[in-house]
Amino acid sequence: MKYNKVSLILLILCLIITLTACKPEDPINIDDGNESKKSAVKVEKIEKMDNMEVSDWLNEKTVVVSKENDSLDKMELLELSDYYPRSLYLYNLNTKEYKLLKEEKNLFLGGATFSKDKNHLLYSEYSLGDPAYYVMNMDTLDSFGISGDNIGGAISARWDGNQVIGVSYTNRMYEANPTGEISIIDDVDEEGIYVTRKIKENVYYNTFFDEKLIMYNQSTKEKIDLNIESVYDLIPSTDGNKMLVLQNSDNLSNMVLCDTDGSNQKIIAAGEEIYAVSWSPDQRLIAYNLKTTIDNKDINNFYIYDMINDEYIKIEGNIQDTATISSWSPSGDKMVYVKTNGEKYDSSVVYLQ
Repeated sequence: MKYNKVSLILLILCLIITLTACKPEDPINIDDGNESKKSAVKVEKIEKMDNMEVSDWLNEKTVVVSKENDSLDKMELLELSDYYPRSLYLYNLNTKEYKLLKEEKNLFLGGATFSKDKNHLLYSEYSLGDPAYYVMNMDTLDSFGISGDNIGGAISARWDGNQVIGVSYTNRMYEANPTGEISIIDDVDEEGIYVTRKIKENVYYNTFFDEKLIMYNQSTKEKIDLNIESVYDLIPSTDGNKMLVLQNSDNLSNMVLCDTDGSNQKIIAAGEEIYAVSWSPDQRLIAYNLKTTIDNKDINNFYIYDMINDEYIKIEGNIQDTATISSWSPSGDKMVYVKTNGEKYDSSVVYLQ
């Protein structure tokens, strides 16, 4: 599936609304424990990587890349015959060398992300239509598909630590472990499940029919309506104590920071659409793409929000292509985002100081 003014953005940011629950707001836990004002984050340099989808980091110098593979024949389907298959590689940012991980004839491989322990890689295969999801063992490079009699196949898939969670074609929420075992989350059987996330012992979801965010505790079997409507994504903090909720409200998209029980809500970004949200490992910085419209043209601005200093750093502005992926290096001093027009993928590695 594909996802899709300058003064207006500044106005929106000035009009950001803060919503506070009854109890005092818990501070964000920054890894060094010091939440006092720090030196401003600065961009040291930006390295452009054209025609590449850089989607995650194996370590500080190695990223996983999807790009066209001209060692294979071009795609056989007439609609795609101008393109080579897209294959998966490891790419060393220092030596500029590639290591092939996976290639398939007549298929685009992409969207690759590592498990928390970096031992497995979740990725998708597609040509036309919806993607199929696979998990690769990084030692053997063997893969298995997220499919089976109990789920049919996976509509969505994302990492929860070292487990995969998503929604299946049998309209059930599933969990899959790196050995290929797939289980159904039995007590969540609503129709049309859309968002799926797991934070500690809680599973979060909503449906196309009722877009309110529900929290289900797998231990107590309790389901709680968090009273957050029109949710289209959820991003947990590294320590699992906070979350970012993306919601549509009054023809705007809001990025809401809150506790994992939905309390202490604070809108930290708003615009027509928000994509490519990611949280730095120390939880200080949030990267995101904010889309607006000027003179009937889509305009995208890519930001990093500094939570300690309450500052918005514009990394790139007034671009037409939409950033769909962002990801932080393990140390948090580098991040990458991917822009696409639906056909061409370009990446930018941002070095911070």
